[in-house]
Amino acid sequence: MKGMLRRLVFASLLILSGCAVFAPSGDDLYRNLGSEAGISAIVDAFLHELAENERVLPLFANTDIERFREKLIEQLCDTAGGPCTYSGDSMRDVHRGMQISRAQFNSVVEDLIRAMQREQVPVAAQNELLRRLAGMYGDIVHL
Repeated sequence: MKGMLRRLVFASLLILSGCAVFAPSGDDLYRNLGSEAGISAIVDAFLHELAENERVLPLFANTDIERFREKLIEQLCDTAGGPCTYSGDSMRDVHRGMQISRAQFNSVVEDLIRAMQREQVPVAAQNELLRRLAGMYGDIVHL
């Protein structure tokens, strides 16, 4: 647990500083995430983590999980520089009115980190993906 907390703090610092040490770029990130099969496995592991997370599970009560899975795979593939184009709604539109707190957001990030660890994604690739996703924070969290 202490190691995971240390990595979470490190990843947060990278996100806040806007840089990642030894982070893959372009389609290197896509490959380092395991390409299409790896991203699908990450999303499946992430869904398992979310299903066990009582702090955020209510946020997904009315979610079409199959569509969510499909669009999240697309989004991560696109974000990672893969051959996909995200075709879902904007993060602002999806999360409008949900009143997601900073604590809930952080809890979901922790679930994603655990999913990536379970799938043995290299730490640098995890940090780079988190850095790229961090730009969505303002569209998701509403204080």
